[in-house]
Amino acid sequence: MSDSQKLIEAFDARVERRNDRRAFFTTALGAAAVGAGAFAFASAASAQSAANIGAQQDLDILNFALNLEYLEANFYSYAVFGTPIAASMTTGTGTNGYTTSATYNAGARAVNFQDPVVAAYAKEIAQDEINHVNFLRSALTSAAVAQPTIDVGITPTGAFSTAARAAKLIPDAGTGNTQTSFFDVYASDDNFLLGAFIFEDVGVTAYKGASPLISNATYLSAAAGILAVEAYHASLVRTVLYARGTSSGGTAIPAAYGGGTYPARTPIPALITSATAISDARDSLDGSSDDDQGIASSTINGANATNIVPTDSNGLAYSRTPGSVLNIVYLSKAAITAGGFFPNGVNGNIKTSTLQS
Repeated sequence: MSDSQKLIEAFDARVERRNDRRAFFTTALGAAAVGAGAFAFASAASAQSAANIGAQQDLDILNFALNLEYLEANFYSYAVFGTPIAASMTTGTGTNGYTTSATYNAGARAVNFQDPVVAAYAKEIAQDEINHVNFLRSALTSAAVAQPTIDVGITPTGAFSTAARAAKLIPDAGTGNTQTSFFDVYASDDNFLLGAFIFEDVGVTAYKGASPLISNATYLSAAAGILAVEAYHASLVRTVLYARGTSSGGTAIPAAYGGGTYPARTPIPALITSATAISDARDSLDGSSDDDQGIASSTINGANATNIVPTDSNGLAYSRTPGSVLNIVYLSKAAITAGGFFPNGVNGNIKTSTLQS
């Protein structure tokens, strides 16, 4: 073979190797591009899936809150106006318990308030709670759940009586359906305030516990707004209970509320101890931690003092999970889906209480 032929073959082999390398890199880069595209597509799909999950969770939390607002709005509406909330405010997904609630709400009626200031407070809170229902329903639109069956009546086996019996405010006069003692939250200003105390603290801790789970900024802002209002309500109820537990009356009634003076009366220390008993009863249902607090403290500067704002050692309000909130409104430490103030359970995807030790 001549030197020229050897040179030509060497160049041909070099060209072939170069072409092979080009083919390899073309294939490899193409595969990489496809892989990158697939990865990008998978990431986008995962992000979309996460967004969908977050959006659904937001709706679930708002609907959970709506169930609680239905409960509060009906209690205050009965206490102030003598009627439940309007039927037009109760429609939505799930079973509508507006009609069946009437069976459980036996004895619910307007309170014959003796203190004009308590009456004014009650009316303001009632309107706020009704506004909360309408606001959440408008935010949820077609996703809003219907009002479930609610028990705010005063029968011996009803929710208020069961809660009062657990707090030892009324005697345990039997078992099951043979109970005869009952707690009438509509009988007086003081009973009404104790009934309100059962709800308001739970509402504050429920909104604080659920807010970090909300991803939509608009929904989070709405929850924060309602949380603030519920905190105002809770502090107002706690303040008035403490004042009526320690005050002897005889002070001037503001002109806006009719003028004159409050009749002198004996302070009712039992209101303070009753609030503590309700707090302890709630604490017995929602877990092993001792977070719930009454309205008086004996640990501030070594003397008796108010405890209007229940906080931890950092001065912060505490939280409850949705499951522990349901423990309280279902009046049970078990993992159940109905009971207490919601005889047939709540509507929506968050409906099971937490099993507590």
